[in-house]
Amino acid sequence: MRIPELVLEKLRELPPDKQRAVLEFVESLRENGAPAKPLKGFEGLLEEYNVQITAEGIAEARREMWGNFPRDIS
Repeated sequence: MRIPELVLEKLRELPPDKQRAVLEFVESLRENGAPAKPLKGFEGLLEEYNVQITAEGIAEARREMWGNFPRDIS
């Protein structure tokens, strides 16, 4: 016997309220199985904010961040 027939046989043995619960569960499985939107990369996330990241900008940020490293803590 195939799975659909087995499920239907077991479903018929359940009371109506349990059958309703099974139906809701199956519907939730269908909704959760819908194809998801493809994930965006880092640049794609910034598209809507019109942020431009360049190699020069990264180099400048590194210079600002690490400009006086290491420094004496004493």
